[in-house]
Amino acid sequence: MEIIINPFIEEWEQLCSRPLFENRKLENDVRSIMEAVHQGGDKVLKEYTRKFDGIEIDDLRIPEEEITGAADFLDVRLRNAIDMAYKNIETFHAAQKPSEITVTTMPGVECSMRYLPVERVGLYIPGGTAPLFSTVLMLAIPARIAGCKEIVLCTPPDPSGKIHPAILYAAHRSSVTSVFRIGGAQAIAAMARGTESIPKVDKIFGPGNQWVTMAKQLAASSGVSIDLPAGPSEVAVIADSSVPPEFIAADLLSQAEHGADSQVMLLTTNEKIIEAVIVEIERLLNKLPRRDIAEKSLKFCRMIVFREYDTLMNFVNTYAPEHLIIATTNHRELSGKVMNAGSVFLGNYTPESAGDYASGTNHTLPTNGFARAWSGVGTADFMKRISFQEITPEGLQSLGPVVEFMAQAEELEAHRQAVKVRLDYLVNKKNLSWDQSIH
Repeated sequence: MEIIINPFIEEWEQLCSRPLFENRKLENDVRSIMEAVHQGGDKVLKEYTRKFDGIEIDDLRIPEEEITGAADFLDVRLRNAIDMAYKNIETFHAAQKPSEITVTTMPGVECSMRYLPVERVGLYIPGGTAPLFSTVLMLAIPARIAGCKEIVLCTPPDPSGKIHPAILYAAHRSSVTSVFRIGGAQAIAAMARGTESIPKVDKIFGPGNQWVTMAKQLAASSGVSIDLPAGPSEVAVIADSSVPPEFIAADLLSQAEHGADSQVMLLTTNEKIIEAVIVEIERLLNKLPRRDIAEKSLKFCRMIVFREYDTLMNFVNTYAPEHLIIATTNHRELSGKVMNAGSVFLGNYTPESAGDYASGTNHTLPTNGFARAWSGVGTADFMKRISFQEITPEGLQSLGPVVEFMAQAEELEAHRQAVKVRLDYLVNKKNLSWDQSIH
């Protein structure tokens, strides 16, 4: 862990940097996988499952009865927890659904906007080191609310070739159309182009490791839409002396355990709390089953002390964290200064884990500074906007000369003519019916 005291603004760019990995080789390797899947289909998918997961599988698709029967293999308490999370996520995302708007921009000119669902979406659910059934809820619920006709889910199998029953239960609960046991870049490739078993989708959603992220970027460059450029997890915690140090330590570790390439950061104006937080990190670290992963991630941890909050918040907006926790007595005031963040957690009793699972907000968020321009996933991401306009003859007589003049100024004569022929018709034929005008 790195401790920095009152850094100069010239140092901020380096302090905001994320863990670096060799992308060129990764891109070449992922591109090779995607090309192989595009050419070889299901056969290649099974070969990659054998190679990367050490598993032989006959059928990529999970049978319907296995999905519907998954509830029988879950502890009733977990089932109830998923149900409660489902309700909260559904409530929040249903409220986000956009409605049609119709505006008369001037007399005789009516413009409208309709929101329609993306017809077929693909969801990628990580399941390697941790089966993220919560991500099923975060993606499938807004997809259903949006009205997507087909929801395709891909997730890697466990060592026995099975899918965790919690993933299947969440999929069934959320009206997922089909589930396939395939992970990694090869799953993204399958959804991007389609195979004999897995249908080609219109848009791909979901987090993943660097291989999955790179595959999504390559899919986007070939014409398939993606949700956002999400990479390794990250959290920035703003804390003062009002919050118990074990709270801060637990929040930092909750992201550190995601993966060795995750990044966690503590920001404060009180240097004294850092030592207490480090002690609590060491204490809690010993209790984690994923301690090895968290320890590797903590190598990228930074604890930064600022003189005052205005500078601290400027740094936060420069860093643009995926998750931002503001655990201070003035958290409401500081929240008003947040410009760039994926999701924000206010106060001492709002852990980032709540948003990961069950508060209702979405946990699929922009990382790596992309929160400066991207938002977390919401219901509207599963929809597309289509604009409509209708102009009456009277409206065209008012608006037409404006369009003609603008088209002429841009030297686009055919554009001008498209208006002129109609205006001429209205002047010369206004008293004639259509039947009369064609004789």
